[in-house]
Amino acid sequence: MKYMLVKTYAKAAYCDTPVHEWAPEDIAAHIDFQRTLGEQLAAAGELVDAQGLAGPDQALIVSGDGRSAPVVTDGPFPETKEFLAGYWIVDVDSAERAVEIAAQASAAPGPGGKPIGEYIEVRQIMSAPAAE
Repeated sequence: MKYMLVKTYAKAAYCDTPVHEWAPEDIAAHIDFQRTLGEQLAAAGELVDAQGLAGPDQALIVSGDGRSAPVVTDGPFPETKEFLAGYWIVDVDSAERAVEIAAQASAAPGPGGKPIGEYIEVRQIMSAPAAE
């Protein structure tokens, strides 16, 4: 079963300091943690994909009606907590395993190396209906 584990720019349970305000060594430790987690999941054959995304300040919101030029909004966006920060797509045997991985990701280090308790959304990836 495939699951998407989603992180946003929302405050974490144990850290409300935005990552751009962290000390450089804390940012480096956080990124190293993410890289190591990805390597562990890949070695276990569970990682399908994982990406960090550019910040909300670089986001574009696009809408269109299919006939005229698209409408593009480039911010600022007041609710940055609703923007995705990154994701993992994992292929695991159970929902429980997806939750275990999300809990591990949630414990990523923040300022001073302390776990930040990041909120990770776990959603099963649904398969499309069979083509007729």
